[in-house]
Parts: sequence; structure tokens; C-alpha cells
Amino acid sequence: MPRPPKLSPAVAAMPGAVYSPLGDRIRTRTGAVYPLHVGDTWRDPFLGGRMQDLAQDAHPGIHRYTATQGIPQLVDAIVEKARAKNGIACEREQVLVTGGATAGLSNAIGALCEAGDEVLILAPFWPLIRGIVQGWRATPVEVPLFDRVHAIDAALAALDAKRSARTVALYVSTPSNPSGRVLPAAWLEAFAEWARRHDLWLVADEVYEEIVYTGTHASIARFAPERTVTAFSFSKTFGMAGYRAGYLVGPPAVIAEAHKLHTHSTYNAPTPAQYAALAALRDGAAWLEETRALYRDAGRDAARVLGVPEPEGSTFLFLDVRRHLDARGMTGFLEDVFEDGVVLSPGASSGRDYEGFARLCYTAAPPPEVATAVRLLAARLAAKERAR
Repeated sequence: MPRPPKLSPAVAAMPGAVYSPLGDRIRTRTGAVYPLHVGDTWRDPFLGGRMQDLAQDAHPGIHRYTATQGIPQLVDAIVEKARAKNGIACEREQVLVTGGATAGLSNAIGALCEAGDEVLILAPFWPLIRGIVQGWRATPVEVPLFDRVHAIDAALAALDAKRSARTVALYVSTPSNPSGRVLPAAWLEAFAEWARRHDLWLVADEVYEEIVYTGTHASIARFAPERTVTAFSFSKTFGMAGYRAGYLVGPPAVIAEAHKLHTHSTYNAPTPAQYAALAALRDGAAWLEETRALYRDAGRDAARVLGVPEPEGSTFLFLDVRRHLDARGMTGFLEDVFEDGVVLSPGASSGRDYEGFARLCYTAAPPPEVATAVRLLAARLAAKERAR
């Protein structure tokens, strides 16, 4: 007899509301709301990179499909950028423009993994990467690192402890979402040598490459180009999250397979967004410099008020609130801060070891609103401390 239809167990195991279990209540709340749970920006893109700036007369066919790899001018500009900024010996066949870095990372994981394979993920991590790995029927293996490992030898030992015969790849994100940490080049070189020694792929998430306040961003592909596929994004760098434009750079064989997946899922990245991205690479430097300074100041203020170290990069603070939890756990904590209008993301979305943490994006609202929100949060934490 035929079995009844059933849903995929792998998809059922994926997390759902990763950014906030209270997100649906934001619209119905009366009073001020400070939605700091999603990594976004309050800033509009630079003049020349907004949808209203992209006239059809200047870009014939902007409303049509385009080449599935990406519009040729953008692919060429990415090749130049990857060579000049990232130190990658890039050619056109190593580039794929994707529907945001999210689609790019999904296509990369799909190209590298089979059912039952394992992907090591440095934690705490970007909340969607775990579900992406699960969606391709592979197993995410979390490696707690950013908040607790401060020496190269210890980092490599942490990787060795989690590696198995089924491991096929290591996911590395720097600057880190959500820890705000920027891994130095020496660490990335050590990871690259470790991956080469064990014949593993490297999946590099570098969407915050331009959002660095302390230290210098380095691309891990510099050290192992033959086994590294890197995801970049215009969303974070140029305030275009809603446009859905990112890109992959990697070995031609990997990019060719990722290209197949992208064609069958998205076809081509949104054509208008690609023209905006091209404008950003050509004309967005001044906007980016100004934006980076505003982000830095907002992050430093939030860190000072909350009594945590300043972020080195990205747009987040990752807060250890374990001592402020009561019998209701993280759900109760998020409910309490929501009473003040502050919306945070639960730390468990960034790793199973982080149930007692919360993620705060200090660029998701204008700086005066973020400043108000972090002070409300600080007052709430102080009240909980007094009540202990």
C-alpha cells in the first residue's frame, strides 16, 4: 500500500523563528519599539544606488531576466574587487552573483555536501547557517570558539575535537556575526593549513568585510584558494539588504555546481539589484566610510552602556545574560525586555551552547533610538541584578 504523504524530517528539524519568537507582536505593540533583533541598517543606500536612481533609459532591460551568472559588467567589477581588496587571484569563472549572500551560502553548501556529511561551524554563528546545512540533509557540528578561545593552538584543538570521518567542510565567519570579533590573518592561515591537511573545504562568510573597527579584515581564500568558497554581500556593506544581492568567489568547479543550484532555485539575482550593486562598487566608497564611522560610534556607545567589550567589527553585541534569567529562561527574559519595547534575538539561534545569551544589532535603528534602547536594556538588567 502507498504510504501517506509526509513532510521532510530534515526540514522539520530546521529552526523556524530564528531571530525573535516575539517578532509577530511588534506590529501590534502600542508605544515605542526598538527592533534590534535582525541585522539591518537604518541608513538608505547612497545617492545613485537606490532603486529610484536606476532609470530604465540608462539600463535597458532592467526589468528582464539577465545572465544567470550575473550581469557581465558586475561580474567584471567583482573580479577586479576580489583581486585588489581580497588578494584572491580571481577570474570570471570563479564568480557567481546570487540572491543575497544567504542564497550564495546555500548554493555553496549544496554544491559541497551530500546527505550525512558534516559541516563544522564556528560558534556563535549567523543564525541561518545551521538551517542551511540541515536543509541540504547534512549535519551542522557546532564548534564554540569566538567567545572563549583566544589562542591559535586552542582553536585548532577545538576543531580537532569536533572533526570526524564525515566532516567535509569548515564554515568560518569574520568579522563575526554575532560576536563582533575579527579573526586575525594568522588564525585564518592556520585554519587554511588545517583544512588542507585534512582535505576539507572552507566556506567563508565575509559579508561584514568592510565593517571593521579594530584590526584588519583578511580573506581566508588568500591562504587556500583551491579549497575556499567565499560569500560576500552588498546588503551589509552598502545598506541594500532588501535588494538581495550578494556573490560567491571560489574554485571554478565549485562555482559551476553552485551556479546550477542558483539557476534552479533563483534563476538570476534581481536585475535591478545587480545594477545597484555595480553602482556601489563604483561610487559607494564615501558613503561606506561615513557609515562605518556611524556604526562604530553606535557600537562603542552600546558596549559602554552595557558594560561589555567594544566590538571589533560587524554590527552586533552578543550579551551573556545567564545570571539575569529566572525560571522562565530566555523566553521570560525576552518578554521582560519587550515590555520596554526592546526586541532582541535569542542566543540559542547562534548555537546550542548559547541558550543564556542574546544578540543585539546596534545598526537596525537610528543611533538616537539605539541609544535609548540600550539604556532601557541596561536599566532592566540593573533591576534584575538588584532583585537577585
